Amino acid sequence: MYELLIICYLVIALAIVVLVLIQRGKGADMGSSFGAGASATLFGSSGSGNFLTRSTTILGIIFFILSIILANIGSQKKSTHQFDNISETTTEQSQAPVVAPEKTDSTSDIPE
Repeated sequence: MYELLIICYLVIALAIVVLVLIQRGKGADMGSSFGAGASATLFGSSGSGNFLTRSTTILGIIFFILSIILANIGSQKKSTHQFDNISETTTEQSQAPVVAPEKTDSTSDIPE
């Protein structure tokens, strides 16, 4: 289930990128609004959104909902510690022989 949600998440993200790149921005009419007599201006009302803007909005909402769902699923997974899988046989094989410490002067910090 988690993998399917990740795949949907990536497909929606790519679709949003494509839809945003296809759309023509409001700034494209700005040059024609100064003296050319165009009715659409940069800060004017754009009316109802067309198919591309509505689909971008819907995909954006789905993208954020999937983000929240995936974050909740990811936080509920059990984390395994890296030391849980170490077997006792590997620790027994890697033990070095024990060497008795030499007698040292207890007042000195420098080993002899």
